[in-house]
Amino acid sequence: MRDEHATRTDEQAAIDHLQRDVLEAVALGRPLTAVMDLLCRGVEALAPEVLCSVLSVDAQGHVHPVAAPSLPTAFSAALEGLSIGPQAGSCGTAAWRREPVEVVDIATDPLWAEFRALALPQGLRACWSTPVILGTDDVVATFALYYREPRAAAPFHRRMVEACTQLCQIAFMHDRHQREIERLAYFDGVTGLPNRTLLADRAGQALRLAQRSGTQAALLLLDIDRFKTINDSLGHAVGDQVLKHISRRLLGALRDSDTLARLGGDEFVVLLSGCSAEDAMLVANKLRAALEAPIPLDGSHARVQMTASIGVCAFPKDGQDLDQLLKNADIAMYEAKRAGRDCARFFLHAMNQALDERLDIEAALRHALSHHLLQLHFQPKVRLDDRRLVGVEALLRWHDAQRGWVPPDRFIPVAEESGLINALDAWVLAESCAQLARWRSQGIVVPGLSVNVSPQRFHQDDVAAHARALLARHGLAASDLTLEVTERLMLDDTSRPREQLQQLHEMGVGVSVDDFGTGYSSLSYLKRLPVTELKLDKSFVRDLEQDADDRALSSAVIGIGRSLGLTVVAEGVETDGQREILLSMGCDAAQGWLFGRPMAAEALAGWIAAQTAT
Repeated sequence: MRDEHATRTDEQAAIDHLQRDVLEAVALGRPLTAVMDLLCRGVEALAPEVLCSVLSVDAQGHVHPVAAPSLPTAFSAALEGLSIGPQAGSCGTAAWRREPVEVVDIATDPLWAEFRALALPQGLRACWSTPVILGTDDVVATFALYYREPRAAAPFHRRMVEACTQLCQIAFMHDRHQREIERLAYFDGVTGLPNRTLLADRAGQALRLAQRSGTQAALLLLDIDRFKTINDSLGHAVGDQVLKHISRRLLGALRDSDTLARLGGDEFVVLLSGCSAEDAMLVANKLRAALEAPIPLDGSHARVQMTASIGVCAFPKDGQDLDQLLKNADIAMYEAKRAGRDCARFFLHAMNQALDERLDIEAALRHALSHHLLQLHFQPKVRLDDRRLVGVEALLRWHDAQRGWVPPDRFIPVAEESGLINALDAWVLAESCAQLARWRSQGIVVPGLSVNVSPQRFHQDDVAAHARALLARHGLAASDLTLEVTERLMLDDTSRPREQLQQLHEMGVGVSVDDFGTGYSSLSYLKRLPVTELKLDKSFVRDLEQDADDRALSSAVIGIGRSLGLTVVAEGVETDGQREILLSMGCDAAQGWLFGRPMAAEALAGWIAAQTAT
């Protein structure tokens, strides 16, 4: 009895020593394959009559050899990718049943019917396999002992397997945690694509290789057009769905050697090794084509159409490192957006100067807004037949101490790109309503007020609530106010702008479509949405007296407005001849230098007094 007890004590001490060695390897962060190899070799050293094996089991139920130092190489290789199942040898069946499977004779056991021809020629005659289960869910591996003669496992082997199964659980759990940490550190949580950190690592290697070999490389920066609208109108969960669809499509259009990364938000980067600038532009167009098909939304029949604006940079011409390439690709990408979106643009060094100028304008505009240095001018809107004042349009003006008068077409695009447009729009609407109230309190008759509102503000702000509050604060009627919007907003299918337009209509606030006919005009939205006024763009008015086509187009727009019961206002009327032609076509009202230039509030009061006196 004493000898048996001593033997058992020695065996337990050996198992304990093996456990310490394996746990130390795990703590030191050694790779899973190395830890499992150490475990198998330790078991075989303690029990030379066994051959040890560890197979991993993936989510699809396929096995993959991890360690088997003494099993024949051909046998282990043949197991790669086999499926677990109810009769899949000892390991495949143990994983399927989620319980140990002991086969004492491979030659006769039915579990090995399909695999004994693989095992017997290698001298393998018995196998005992135990599944490695993490928590209560996943079978992640099997731990097996093979024998070269038919037999059952000895008691020592059973105690050893019990300890080894626990060690496997610890090692696989540690490996899972390590891979999760690596995923969080190097991969985007939504799309699974490389993040900025991994992109920087790959770019560093690719650019160094290109420099040593004298080859080219290219970088593309993609920004998904109007993606914020998806998040704002449909929610971030739907936005994440769309990003996943987009990433899969972009990956499908690239080579395996290319890197597609997500920087965050709606920006993606493509790193192209061995690629010229010209070839990079072809890739950019290929990526744009990959986004052409509408993207289905999970759980509904709805689809969304997405496009991308792409900036293209070449190494080493446009930058010597990732930061410089990203900066210049970003500049080129914004040029693509300024060109109308859904296109790609090369980086040109002249763009740097334009960017610096835009940044200077943005800083000065922020200063002007916060220090009350902006102004409002008002242009009269008159009836064409008797030139009677029917309203004024509020126009934002900016006089900068260094630049002088800055044209709106120079600073409004900067405001839209920088996010200042909402604050500017809100200021213009608030100041315009306050000025109309001041005129009324002074006995100056201004029948109505028109104010431009950007599409961006309808998506990101509550325009209807702001208008309602301002009208109440200044004691104005809703019919005193008309908001001018672009055709782009009217064609927007998202619900938020439509709901706000409907609320404005129900309040009694007018809605005017500015520059009608210059964009994507559609008769359907005129019927569907609460429009009260059309503004005929000055580009049609300018050559009315000389150009028959402009006369035909103007007549068509006026006819559309009249047939739908809408007021039509012509912009940019400068001559009596233009006025007469518009009057003959049935145009209701107009504004332009013929009647009055945009002017400050005090000057408008004088203009009204002069008009009243005549």
